Amino acid sequence: MKRYKDIAGDGGSNIVEQVQEQQARLGRRLAGVRHVMAVLSGKGGVGKSSLSGLLAECFALEGWRVGVLDADLNGPSMAKILGVRGAKLVLAGGAVVPPRSALGIKVMSMDLLLPSDVAPLTWDAPTQQEAHTWRATTEANALREFLADTDWGELDLLVLDLPPGTDRLATVLALVPRLSGAVIVTIPSDLAQLVVKRSITAVRQAGARVLGLVENMAGLFPGPDVEAMARDSGVTFCGRVPFDPHLAEAADMGQSFVSRFPDRPAARAVGQVAQVLREALKPSFG
Repeated sequence: MKRYKDIAGDGGSNIVEQVQEQQARLGRRLAGVRHVMAVLSGKGGVGKSSLSGLLAECFALEGWRVGVLDADLNGPSMAKILGVRGAKLVLAGGAVVPPRSALGIKVMSMDLLLPSDVAPLTWDAPTQQEAHTWRATTEANALREFLADTDWGELDLLVLDLPPGTDRLATVLALVPRLSGAVIVTIPSDLAQLVVKRSITAVRQAGARVLGLVENMAGLFPGPDVEAMARDSGVTFCGRVPFDPHLAEAADMGQSFVSRFPDRPAARAVGQVAQVLREALKPSFG
């Protein structure tokens, strides 16, 4: 039986050259992007995607050229949140031209490629067992294609909305070694904070910079002090975003919450979080 080490090169499949060419194309696509910021959470249900969209809107309203990549391939929501769901993707110059939100935010999401509302994401493989076995590799390839085949153009900030957990961060770092940093989202609960402490450690072990910690849905229920946890963990506390039912309403309608309700406490709080992140990015913004 031959093992991988017994095969000269890549066995004639040309896979190595294909990956190298795609990685080079990815580098060219991101050459005009000044910052790449990942938004992640240790667990689901903390409003991470909603916050990703809100932050993108705040940066766009400040005049930044912003793009968002929905890296949650199995639960894509950014197209809906940013109001581009149903937009047709256009090919031009060998690249996909991403649709723009009402604020001019470029958006790429698996949701734009699925054929219907009820269609799940599936991977081609001889058997579903094989599809499950190679899932991590296949998802990494899909993210590489999203980054390499999208015409991002000139951007001040590309926001990566990662799926729950921290395992995708290593994949992102392999694809985007100059990642500016990661924003971690949590809620005021003992369980969420237990997980987020591990997430902070995981981000650091992966070699990424923690830009800050955000408490979302503040005031919805009692819990331990997130600011104190951030201080104890040695990370910047970006602020608290209070729970607001109008936020979910705006997301469902694909409208900008911060534009529709600029005076609501949640909108002001998100603006303050964005300001903290702008300061964190400023040293390398040039």
